[in-house]
Amino acid sequence: MLSLADTTFVFDADGLIMGRLASASADILLKAAREGRDDKIIIINAEKAIVSGRPRSVLNTYHKKYELNHARKGPFYPRMPDMILKRAVRGMLPYQKKSSGRRALRNLRVEIGCPSHLTGDLPDGHVQGDDSKFRRDLPERFIRLGDISADLGAPAHRWSGGEQ
Repeated sequence: MLSLADTTFVFDADGLIMGRLASASADILLKAAREGRDDKIIIINAEKAIVSGRPRSVLNTYHKKYELNHARKGPFYPRMPDMILKRAVRGMLPYQKKSSGRRALRNLRVEIGCPSHLTGDLPDGHVQGDDSKFRRDLPERFIRLGDISADLGAPAHRWSGGEQ
């Protein structure tokens, strides 16, 4: 993509459609892993990513996924927005069958909010990810990932600053 040196791409999920972001991230990570590079991706502001569709319909879908959980047996479906986004990327990687998929998943980090070291200028080796290929205008109907998480019962004070 840029150079042969290992690069850390930083994507800001604010206003991006979660599926498009997850697909692009999985693609970058998998290509790097198959070429033997250790490119990493950090996705910040995961709670501000959007899921397109009617909000009630999207919430029903996520409630059905979450209700599949069994406390001890699984499948374990996350409630926190960073883990939901990471799970979406994981679903696009062959992490159970191939070592390149497992390596790609290890090189992904998803954050709620923006860590202090990534505000302002990025540190050496970090590059702002190019989201021009999958950035779109906001759809007519959508819901933010933070709202989905809060509806699933996640502690929304972690990303909303105490306001509920």
